[in-house]
Amino acid sequence: MSVVTRFPPSPTGFMHVGNARTALFNYLYARRHGGKFLVRIEDTDRKRHSEEAVQVIFEGLEWMGLEYDGEALSQFAGMGRHAEVAHEMLKAGKAYYCYCSPEELEAMRETAKAEGRSQFYDRRWRDRDPSEAPQDIKPVVRIKAPLEGETTINDVVQGAVTVAHDQLDDFILLRSDGTPTYMLSVVVDDHDMGVTHILRGDDHLNNSFRQKLIFDAMGWTLPVFGHLPLIHGPDGGKFSKRHGAQSVREYKELGYLPEAFCNYLLRLGWSHGDDEIISREQAIEWFDLEHIGRSPARFDFAKLDSLNAHYIKEARPERLLECSREFYKERHGLELSDIAVERITLGIEELKARSKTLLQFVDESAFYARSIPYAFDEKALALLGESKAILAALEDELESLEPFTGESIQNLCQKIAGDLAEGKLGKVAMPLRAAVTGTTVSPSIFGACAVLGRKETCARIRFAVQQGK
Repeated sequence: MSVVTRFPPSPTGFMHVGNARTALFNYLYARRHGGKFLVRIEDTDRKRHSEEAVQVIFEGLEWMGLEYDGEALSQFAGMGRHAEVAHEMLKAGKAYYCYCSPEELEAMRETAKAEGRSQFYDRRWRDRDPSEAPQDIKPVVRIKAPLEGETTINDVVQGAVTVAHDQLDDFILLRSDGTPTYMLSVVVDDHDMGVTHILRGDDHLNNSFRQKLIFDAMGWTLPVFGHLPLIHGPDGGKFSKRHGAQSVREYKELGYLPEAFCNYLLRLGWSHGDDEIISREQAIEWFDLEHIGRSPARFDFAKLDSLNAHYIKEARPERLLECSREFYKERHGLELSDIAVERITLGIEELKARSKTLLQFVDESAFYARSIPYAFDEKALALLGESKAILAALEDELESLEPFTGESIQNLCQKIAGDLAEGKLGKVAMPLRAAVTGTTVSPSIFGACAVLGRKETCARIRFAVQQGK
């Protein structure tokens, strides 16, 4: 059997972390078995439909590197086909017209509630002659659910799950205006697309029993179901905004690399021994359904940061810079010139070692991309005003320092500290950092000056001294 999985997001909001993990698992399972990974946009809710949300979904898949097969399908475009199936079920006696008015349905629910019974529709039109139908009511089409016995679904994640048939109602397939319901559309699309495995959140588990009724009524092969436990926040509660970023786009904007994000999602509910760092190639080779956990996974931002730091260290300089260009512009108003790229690349190993996110990488390397005149933060300005003599001595000595290396610059600062700062290196290094970078946080200032070179370093010190007056 050729494996076919699908990712069917609803374009009514952002692409949530849970959606992203579902897409990743479906992608990996299909790729491991040489099958197809399909995308279907479940866009039948036209009132809440958003084309912007559709684009966000595609952007998220592209950022995560989840390439799908063929064209993405629109569920809305297949509504005619969905309705056709409902009419086939009517002809086969597997469904029926229900002529209840909204008032009748409400009265039915209230009576059942008062009597402590299930508030399901009472099936009053299930075997009734349509000739008795009122003329002013447009009927809905309901499925004929079994009245006795039970159904078991052998879920590859949850195990065998059984539901008694008295817990299943004669749910609606076609509304009174002839439009299909979600429950019908999903099944028809999954069948027509040849889906063999349905991997999704366990909040859909109850839907599976209703959907199985449609598969059985049409004589179609039931796909393999695997319902993934939901993702919880660090405190064990439902993952929500109070815990942090919710959408895939937010993680991109927070400076996470897609390979780190995907690696983390993979380990969020699935394991391969004690392996933590798992490449895309390994994930495709190793991913299986047997090692998906049954318990909810807790989102741990510290682990995500640790993984991201690892992937930043491993990344090639040109890739880091390409991923970071937008952040330089958005956060610092900087376009990366050739000289800026050259400087950042020369100092990149220390920058990578210090960075957990691309935002940190950008913030601590932005000074390399600046040119005179540049701004100073409040703490840096305070240091400049207090350290004029030290900065003057530094500029004078640096003009003739040979060789102009990080080590020789550090030795010079130590000498000036002995002369002017009671031997305290920090009282020289900190003003130098403030002068050269405009901030009080940066990589090693001695190495940074060596990267900038003698001419630029001295020019920056002279410019800084003027600001500190």
